[in-house]
Amino acid sequence: MNIVLLEPEIPPNTGNIARLCAATRTTLHLIEPFGFKLDDAALKRAGMDYWRHVRWHRWRNWHEFVGGLGPDARLWLVESGGSRRYDEVRFQAEDYLVFGRETAGLPQALLAERPDAWLRIPMFNPEARSLNLSNCVALVLYEALRQQGFTAET
Repeated sequence: MNIVLLEPEIPPNTGNIARLCAATRTTLHLIEPFGFKLDDAALKRAGMDYWRHVRWHRWRNWHEFVGGLGPDARLWLVESGGSRRYDEVRFQAEDYLVFGRETAGLPQALLAERPDAWLRIPMFNPEARSLNLSNCVALVLYEALRQQGFTAET
């Protein structure tokens, strides 16, 4: 699996997600600009000593990232407002789960380009604006891994 963070802003979230990726052998893609420096202490603290176990790539922008994908790459855009819940699709091992900035989410233009790939996580309280980014990544990633039978489990 692949986790994609488009312009992440909060170092502890990115660190937690890196730790999750290390534990699940998931590749992490970080797309600039970032709201922090990669040597940020909070980023390192949240990721603990797991960073050395993370397969990760740094991309200068969305276009560079997309340009580096193969023609059969499947992108799933996780953002509120999607027409399908994240558990209503069949994930494949090489899929890319794309998440946006903590304060703004994914750009509307990107969502409009790929409406069939736009997935949502259900929210039951309309007064709750959002869930924490690292929680969202964990929810969707573990559903994808469950669908594949947790094949990478040791």
